[in-house]
Amino acid sequence: MCLMQEEVPRQEVFLSHDFTKNSMMSGSSPFKMRLVHLDLKGAPPRVCYLSEIFPLFRALGANGLLIEYEDMFPYEGHLRLLRAKHAYSPSEIKEILHLATLNELEVIPLVQTFGHMEFVLKHEALAHLREVALFPNTLNPHKAESLALVGAMIDQVYYLGEGEDSRQWLQQEPNTRAELCLSYMEAVASHVQAQHPTTTPLVWDDMLRDIPEDQLSASRVPQLVEPVLWDYGADLDVHSKALLMEKYRKSGFSWLWAASAFKGATGASQALTPIEHHLRNHVQWLQVAGSVPADTLQGIVLTGWQRYDHFSVLCELLPVGIPSLAVCLQVLLHGDFAENVKARVENFLGTSSLEATDFRSERAGSFPGSDILNLITQVSLHLCSSVDALLERDRFSKVLFYNHRVCLTSHSVPTYVCGFAPRYVTGWFSPYHRRRKFIHPVMIQHIQPQALSLLARWSVLVGELEAALQRVFYPDAVEEWLEENVRPSLRRLQALLQDLGEAAGARPDSGQDP
Repeated sequence: MCLMQEEVPRQEVFLSHDFTKNSMMSGSSPFKMRLVHLDLKGAPPRVCYLSEIFPLFRALGANGLLIEYEDMFPYEGHLRLLRAKHAYSPSEIKEILHLATLNELEVIPLVQTFGHMEFVLKHEALAHLREVALFPNTLNPHKAESLALVGAMIDQVYYLGEGEDSRQWLQQEPNTRAELCLSYMEAVASHVQAQHPTTTPLVWDDMLRDIPEDQLSASRVPQLVEPVLWDYGADLDVHSKALLMEKYRKSGFSWLWAASAFKGATGASQALTPIEHHLRNHVQWLQVAGSVPADTLQGIVLTGWQRYDHFSVLCELLPVGIPSLAVCLQVLLHGDFAENVKARVENFLGTSSLEATDFRSERAGSFPGSDILNLITQVSLHLCSSVDALLERDRFSKVLFYNHRVCLTSHSVPTYVCGFAPRYVTGWFSPYHRRRKFIHPVMIQHIQPQALSLLARWSVLVGELEAALQRVFYPDAVEEWLEENVRPSLRRLQALLQDLGEAAGARPDSGQDP
């Protein structure tokens, strides 16, 4: 469960902007609001990049933003410890909101206040508020201090009912997990409503799905919040979603929302966005919208998760997901992905193709961050495999440089070949040889030039990538992405060259086998 706030909190003066819902550009879309989710708990973009990308969001059909600040928010006072090293400053928050206004994008902040609370509960000073002492993901809903901590913020439930306080509460008749969920949701939403009467909380519907209709109706929750039904799958069950919406409407909820995904939903360490998966997800959400009465859905959130949680690795970076976002927004506007819609997307992005393999060349596009997509595609598709080809494969593999970039292709592409990599390494410089610094001198002449060439060419490309990433992201995000996706392969090449050098300088024992 998560609560999102439709207006920014008024207690922070630099968040006091007032936005009017904008449903322009809806066309025939059943979703009046189309919100692009910015997940800032990993690789948050610099404000200068947001200034470049917001106009594209608007041109593609978005009319709102769901901003998940997490530790990028400039908390003050006793919450200042929540700030990340490169957290936005108050003036940068003002600038982001100003840029959104200029581009007619309504801002809805998403602030974790119950589940996915790692960025809060990882701190020793707040660890006593954990639901389960060992795990920093969920807030204890039974402590008054918890509600004081969240204040006007809104919650997302994960491991609700797992802590000792919750177990004791649930053992008391007639308490149930559903009652625990509804009571806490009502408390937080009531606090928000009391402090900010013009604010409407939205809530992820995870914990509501299994609560009986009569129990929902008997609570005050339907009058306080609007559910967001989320499903990021390429094969979501359209009929079941329609039935769930009918249940929520009968329970008293006036407005419902949908949540899809344009990236960050196909693997915790996914580097490239599978556009086809996300296209199908949105086509099916259109089918859901078409199977329920008109105006049942207030809007849709196109989520773009950057981490699965605060402690997981980065998944697809925002520039890498832009083509997928473009496809998904245009599908929501036009109802399908016919050739004319595909041509519109390609025109918006400045590319002649949406094929993943084409993003590794200058055909990646001219949109903000397209250079990052180009370089990351090459790294993701070819870095590890090219190093494997040199170090591990017991067959001839072609190592080539496409458009002055390193890549590996099948034998069906005979051009750009710069050399062959026979099984010299696995045959004459195996781990056994490397540990003993033993090699036939002639093999150094075969292996070393290829390893040096491969390392040099990849180093040039990685240098370009690092510079491109630094223009969009903060240093810690750049360091993390390179450490996860690039440096392990480069270290393998460097280690090979170091072992070759040591073996070349070693004095083999005369007359002895290796």
